[in-house]
Amino acid sequence: MSDENRQATEAAAGSPGHTESVVRLAQELIRHPSRAGLDNYGPVLRVVEEWLSAHALPHRRLYGSTGGTGAADHDTGKLAGLLVELPGGRPGPWWTLDACLDTAPYGDESAWSFPPACGDVADGWLLGRGAADSKLAAAMFCHLAADLLPRTDALHGGLAVLLDVDEHTGRFGGARAYLADPTAARPAGVMIGYPGATEVVVGGRGLWRATLAVHAPAGHSGSRRKVVGAISRAAHLVRLLDVAELPTADADPHFPLPPKLSVTSFHGGHGFSVTPDLCEVNVDVRTTPGFAAHDAETLVRETAARLDAELPAPRPTDVTPVAGWPPFRLTEDEQPARALLHAAADAGFAVRPKTAGPSNIGNLLAGEGIPTTAGFGVPYEGLHGIDERAHLAALPRVFAAYRQAVLSLLQAH
Repeated sequence: MSDENRQATEAAAGSPGHTESVVRLAQELIRHPSRAGLDNYGPVLRVVEEWLSAHALPHRRLYGSTGGTGAADHDTGKLAGLLVELPGGRPGPWWTLDACLDTAPYGDESAWSFPPACGDVADGWLLGRGAADSKLAAAMFCHLAADLLPRTDALHGGLAVLLDVDEHTGRFGGARAYLADPTAARPAGVMIGYPGATEVVVGGRGLWRATLAVHAPAGHSGSRRKVVGAISRAAHLVRLLDVAELPTADADPHFPLPPKLSVTSFHGGHGFSVTPDLCEVNVDVRTTPGFAAHDAETLVRETAARLDAELPAPRPTDVTPVAGWPPFRLTEDEQPARALLHAAADAGFAVRPKTAGPSNIGNLLAGEGIPTTAGFGVPYEGLHGIDERAHLAALPRVFAAYRQAVLSLLQAH
């Protein structure tokens, strides 16, 4: 990095006190548990709301029609997130920073070497559930909005900061509520603050999911008559799915990952004396532009038909689709990928564009025609696992990269 770029990065990163303020807010967020489907999201949102109010940042809660609350969040209805909006003084497109405030569950707390909600800093690491995904990014984005507030008159378009509390449920309720809000400006692009300092995620595989109901006549396990029960038929279906032929990555030169099919759940039967008449199998297919949801559904339905032909039953196998997201991938020249890749490089990071295997909010946004980056941040460990932590040494440069990227987008005209 040149001396000129280094000086600009250091100036953008702010003083040590600025970085300490980001960490203090992130610590407070971690100390307010917000596990998806388990905790009340009101307390963690109030922490952010108090900070935003103290810094004169306009904000409002979002409520979604799909649910978006934890099981204990009875008093807030369908609470889905928090939205900060900073309109610029000149015409232009809006851009959005997104970070989730809900988290994965703790899992086996006895396996952690520190309390999951401690929010401590030790040996340069921020500790606790949400440190990596994504409370540190939420704190950073709030500070970035505060940093830009005094200069909004000179900016084109506007900046929104979306803080989602319905991300880890898989419903993406905050993003849905944001897109459905008639008063919110539709973003020209979104940057999601998932962690990781070596890559800017510019794409992801999509998914198609279904539950397959496999039927058979019920019978007594001790009967003299041989009965091919639903479990046996379902096991044969799983074998057929496991050997189903999918395209390779080479089949689509513009997308670097191949499709993937996984059987993720298998339920049927009870006790020992009955061969059941129903067994349900969940199938998850990760899709690509060359093998889309229609192709996934066709493959699964043809495999179910093959089962029914090879092991006939009075009732055919039912295939019930339950979810689907399209794949997405930005080129390095598309915004906001270009802005973030260049800004990360200027901040001293050796980053590469990456297409992720798992899906994320970027898939939902892609379905709405909104280009999205879905990850760049500090180094991390233990995401969704035990001992989640985020390394803080790179935080000033990550902040600087996002600040430069946002400014390059809001100053374009």
